[in-house]
Formats: sequence, structure tokens, C-alpha cells
Amino acid sequence: MDWKTCAALFPGQGSQIVGMGADFAREYEIARDTFGQADEILRFDLSRICFDGPRDQLDQTKVTQPALYVCSVAIWRVLQQQLPAAQPAWMAGHSLGEFSALTAADALAFENGLRLVHARGRFMQQAGDVKPGAMAAILALDIAQVVSLCAEVSADSDGAVVLANDNCPGQAVVSGDIDAVERLIERATAAGARRAVKLSVSVAAHSPLMAAASDGFQEVVHRTEFSPPQVRVIGNVLAQPLETVAEIRTELDQQLTESVRWTESMRALVDEGADTFIEIGSGNVLTGLMRRIDRSKRRVSLNTVETLDAFLESLS
Repeated sequence: MDWKTCAALFPGQGSQIVGMGADFAREYEIARDTFGQADEILRFDLSRICFDGPRDQLDQTKVTQPALYVCSVAIWRVLQQQLPAAQPAWMAGHSLGEFSALTAADALAFENGLRLVHARGRFMQQAGDVKPGAMAAILALDIAQVVSLCAEVSADSDGAVVLANDNCPGQAVVSGDIDAVERLIERATAAGARRAVKLSVSVAAHSPLMAAASDGFQEVVHRTEFSPPQVRVIGNVLAQPLETVAEIRTELDQQLTESVRWTESMRALVDEGADTFIEIGSGNVLTGLMRRIDRSKRRVSLNTVETLDAFLESLS
């Protein structure tokens, strides 16, 4: 395997499952220590919630975000320990996963990253409590159609709805005011969407409704120390590399209210020569999206000890 043509991907919110990371913590001291360090920093038992639930507690935004970050970093550290040669040429993270990517690229220390994602989840949950919003998945319409429908609905109603995630061809997520999202679902269905369904969230991520969360989060970002990435990290907002500390801060300032341009980010990696995509963390959402973006590329999910063992065996 040529690591010079490999990209590491880190999942975001929605990939969490009860039990995530538990087998790594049982098997590897470095993973166990990572979860333990997180418990000490956060001053609550994040490990127990990740490993044992309950699900409704894990699904709270202020818990989900640090949980996913810690799980990804723990698995990344195990991979580095077991395979020191594992040095991907690129990294990218979907929304929250961008923080995991920055940590893996040595641009953000683990403790600082954990404090950031905990604050991010807390600010987002507070914003959702003050002004609840909605999100919906739209399948089998192209992005231009979805963007056009969002503009039409926003112009015709008191609320606004915007494109939140361009995940892959035929899969978009919209976000915004509840009434506007419901109208968007109706119009998308009439326009021929195979499926248009509201998601089980009360936070309108990547929309103007996150402006209050963004304002508070920016203060935390600007107090946090970053370093230039040692690996090329493709950002969500512009689908371009984040090469300097200033670019990282600008990206994170805008991330909560801007769209996740995931399809463009993955195509940028393909254009740069990436041919193997390794998802590091809970679930396998990103490898599934990559299959829709370019099924010719190799895809690997490292989400359990079993999948890691199989991957290491494939390289021997």
C-alpha cells in the first residue's frame, strides 16, 4: 500500500453508536488512556456513555461531539502505534470530524481539541434550545435543484432553509427553520426526490440559525492554540487545503453556519491523486459516501478492533 496516495477521513455527528471505541479500550492501553484522559478533562464519564449508553444521553449534541472526537483520536493513535508507517498524504473530516483531522495532522493538541468540540456541542445545543430548527435528507435530486428549491422556499416564507451538506451525488441535507424545512420536503417530493425526510434533530446545523452558537464558539477558537498542519487537511467550507493557522481559524469561524462541501472535498482529493480512503472512527458513513462519489477508489473503515486487524493483515 502506498501511503502517498492515501487519505484519512474522520466522521461527524450521526455516526455515533453505543459501544463505540469499547473494544479498542479493552485491547489497547493507548486507546484506554485516551478515553481516560478525556474523562479527566471533561469531568464527566464520557467513556461510560460511549461504551454503555444510554443512547439518548449519547445523542445529546454536547455529548455526541466530544464522544466522536475522542473515539476517532483513540483509533488513530492505535493505528499509529501498530503501524508507524501509516502516514496518509491527506486528511479530511465531515463537519465535527474536521477537528479529529486537525488533531491527527498535528495542528491541534488533543486536550485543546476536546475542549473545542465540547464547547461547540454546548453552544449548538443552547442555540437549538433557544430557536429550534430542523434538518432533512433529500435523496435523488441534484445539488443545483436542492439549492434552487431552498431559495424558492426561503423567498416564499418567513423562515429560511439552506443546503447544509452536499454529501455525495444524490444525497443532500437541508437545514433551517422548521416550517421552511417542512415546505422544502413537500417541494422536493413534488420535484421527484426519491425520499425527502426530516431528521431526528432539533439543531439546524450549518444554517443561519447557528449564528448565536457561532458567535460564542469563535471566542473559544481564537483563544485556542493551533499549529500549521503537518499533513494536507481539506476544509469543509471551501473544499480546499487548510495550510496556515489563519486559514484554520477562518474555517472554524465559518463552519457552523456554512455548508459542508463534502462531494467537492472528496473530488479535490481524487484530483490530487488519492486512491485509498480510510475512515477512522465510529461507523462507516464516509466510506459509503465515497462509494457514491467514486466507486473506483479503495475504501476502508477502521471502526472496530476486528476491522483494524483485518486491515493490518492485508498489509502483511
